Parts: sequence; structure tokens; C-alpha cells
Amino acid sequence: MGFLDKGAGFLNRLKEGLSKTRSFMLQNVDDVILGPKTITPELFDELEEALIISDIGPSFAYELIDRMKSEVRRKDLQSADLLRRVLRDTMAEILHKSEIPLVIPRDRLFVMMVIGVNGTGKTTTVGKLAMRYREEGFSVVIAAADTFRAAAIEQLDIWSQRAQVPIIKQKMGSDPSAVVFDAVHAAQAGKANLIMIDTAGRLHNKVNLMEELKKMKRILGREVPDASHEVLLVLDATTGQNAFMQAKMFQDEIGVTGVVLTKLDGTSKGGVVFRIAHELRLPIRYIGIGEGIDDLREFRSGEFIDALFDQKD
Repeated sequence: MGFLDKGAGFLNRLKEGLSKTRSFMLQNVDDVILGPKTITPELFDELEEALIISDIGPSFAYELIDRMKSEVRRKDLQSADLLRRVLRDTMAEILHKSEIPLVIPRDRLFVMMVIGVNGTGKTTTVGKLAMRYREEGFSVVIAAADTFRAAAIEQLDIWSQRAQVPIIKQKMGSDPSAVVFDAVHAAQAGKANLIMIDTAGRLHNKVNLMEELKKMKRILGREVPDASHEVLLVLDATTGQNAFMQAKMFQDEIGVTGVVLTKLDGTSKGGVVFRIAHELRLPIRYIGIGEGIDDLREFRSGEFIDALFDQKD
């Protein structure tokens, strides 16, 4: 079936996947603003509290309240339930700024280093994207640079067969940078135009992990200085604010050019996407709402907002 646009079908799956996030984020907000209420300073205080606990982060909550107050003054609003429209519009505006699709050139080598802590779905994301890009006509090489987990190499091997793309690997415990070096030269020899690198994500020793990733970046910069590079961070939405802290850590230490937010289905903490977009201003490339191939999808802010608000507005 591939990654063809399924339109309403995907939107329905997204709505279902975001049901817990929708309930967690908006139920408390609706309790505050819906019904026969008038807009008062006390209502704004209650609304701010409801927003802060909904995983969107205090900074964005404060901005939302400020915008609501401004709209009230500008339009002389009296009915509190109209604030829900302001909430939706502001959220849509923030997410739209992070809707920056990944553009992979076809006329030169493109290198994608996929990073993130263990358990986020990083290796699966590499496999799914490799299949997607191969179906789109790219010549793809996968590099198994997470050499500290035998399971990661085996899992990626299975994905390479499924996606019908070559994999560059070494035995467990090998130098990850050596795998990257081999992958670059294999891609150049085979005239591939996309290298996807699966990396380790061991947070128990942050310093070693970051130095390892920096070393890989240096090798890539040296071996293919004219290539386009993407540092794609995979985050697990179920971890909520931990996902934000991971994003900030990797952004500060390594530099991140794009984000994949996985496991949005079944979690109440999907609101973290707003904090990532608002505070870190990182492009959100893809979202995952299930285990299927078609459940990893390019991020579209309009779809996300429609699904989150269940198209009731």
C-alpha cells in the first residue's frame, strides 16, 4: 500500500490516535470556558492553570492567555466559549510554523543521521522511512551505526530486506564511526543519493553518547562536505515533558534539523508537540500513530489541529 495519501482515512486514524491527548488537553479547558459564563480575570486564571497542566508548557500557556486577553479587548468578546476558537487558532498558528516538510534533493548525496534515546522507535522509523524513500525513487543505503545493541542491527537488517535497500553493518561493538565511513563510500561507489544512519541512544552515559554522535558528524562533514545533512530526532510522545527535555538536550549538544514524534496513538501527552514547536522552533517532519507502515506520516499542522479539536469548531 506504501505511503499514498489516504485522505479522510488517515485523518480518522489520527483523530482516534489523539483521543486521549484531546481528552487530557481540552477537557479541563472546556470545563473552564464552555457554558453560560462571562469573561473575568478569575476565568483567565483558571484557564491558565488548565493549560499549564496539559503538557503544552508554561511559556506557551502564558502566550495563549495573552492572546486571548488581546482578542477580548480587540473584539469586545463577552462569551467565554468563544475563547476556544482563539485557543484553536493560536495553536494552529504555532504548529503551522513547524510544518516544514523534509525536501531531499535527487541530484546530490543526502545524509540523514537519525538520533534519539533508546525506546523511541528510532530503528523502526529508519526502516519505515527507507521503504518510503525507496518507493519514491531514491537510491537508499542504511547504516547500522547502533553497534551497541545486537537487536538494533538485527532489526535493521530485517527492515533493509523488507525495504529492498542495502545495509552497511559491522559486528556488535564495532566503532559506529567506522560504519558511517563505510556507508558513505558504499553510497558513493553505488551512486546512491540517500544515506540513512541509525545511531545508538544510550542515555546512561550522556557524555560518551554525545561525543560519539559528534564524531559521526565530523566524519560526515569531512567525507561528504558538499552533501545535504539532516539530523532527525525521534521522540516518544508517551514520555510527555521528558520528550521536550530530550529535544532540548540533543538540540543543545548536537544540533537538530527535524523531529519525528512517534507513539501519538494511545497517549494523553501529545500536547508536548506544542512546546517543542513553540520553545525550540524545530521543524516537525513526521508523526507516528501506530505500528503500520502507513501510520508514519508527514506532519501536517491542519490535520493535527482538526484531529485534536475533532472538527467541532
